[in-house]
Amino acid sequence: MRLTFLGTGTSGGVPSLGCGCEVCKSQDPHDKRWRSAALLETDHTRILIDCGPDIRMQLMPFPFQPIDAVLLTHIHYDHVAGIDDLRPFCVFGDIHVYANELTAKGLRTTMPYCFTDHIYPGAPKLDLHVIEPFCPLTINEIEILPIEVMHGQLPILAYRIGNFAYITDMKTITPKGLQALRGVETLVVNALRWEREHHSHILVHDAIEFARRVGAKQTYLTHLTHYIGFHDEANKRLPDGFQFAYDGLQLAL
Repeated sequence: MRLTFLGTGTSGGVPSLGCGCEVCKSQDPHDKRWRSAALLETDHTRILIDCGPDIRMQLMPFPFQPIDAVLLTHIHYDHVAGIDDLRPFCVFGDIHVYANELTAKGLRTTMPYCFTDHIYPGAPKLDLHVIEPFCPLTINEIEILPIEVMHGQLPILAYRIGNFAYITDMKTITPKGLQALRGVETLVVNALRWEREHHSHILVHDAIEFARRVGAKQTYLTHLTHYIGFHDEANKRLPDGFQFAYDGLQLAL
C-alpha cells in the first residue's frame, strides 16, 4: 500500500496569496504546498482522502484510472471544493463519497445539482455514503476505521487503516478516539505552525506530544502554513521520528 501526499498546505496554500515572505518566494518545490489531500493506493484500490480546490492539478500526474472511494474529513472548502472536478472519473461509474452526517448535509446544500431527482447534465454522479465514527467500513480489500476528532467545535473524521492513521484539522480528541489509535505506527497529523495558539488547529509542539501519546514510530506533519519556514530548515528542528511532509512525498505502508 502506498500513500502519496497530494497537498500539505493549509486552507490558503503556500505560497500565500499576497504574501511576500521569503518562504512564499522560495523556489524550492518543497516549500510550495497545495491544499491538503492524499491518495492511498494498492494494486487493486485507489482511495482519495479529501478533495480540495487544487485536486485537478494534484491528480494530473497520475494515470487516469478509477477512484474507488473518496473519504472526506469535513465540509470546509479546502477539503471538498474540488469534488466537481472529479467528473471525468464518472466514465468508470459513480463516484463513491464517504462522509459523516454533517459533511453529507453540507454537500447536499453546496452541490444541490448533484442530489436532485433530475441531475444537472454533466454533473458528477455522486453516490454519497453517510458513515459513523468508530464503525468500520470496507473498500474492496481495505478496512477503514473512521475516528471522530474535534476541529474546534466541529466534529470531523480521521481515518485509520491498519497501523496507519491520517488526521487533519484536529484540535482535540476524546479518550475513545485516542484509544482507537493505539497500535498506529505511521501517523499523519496536522501541525499548523510553531507558535500562536489557534482555536481549531494544533501546533507543532501539540502534534509531537500527541504522536508520542499515540506511540507512533514515524509521524508526518501536514496542513502547514508558511510560518513553518523553509522545509529543509524546519525539518532540522524536529525530533527523531518526525518529519514535515511535502507535496508528492510517497510512503510505503
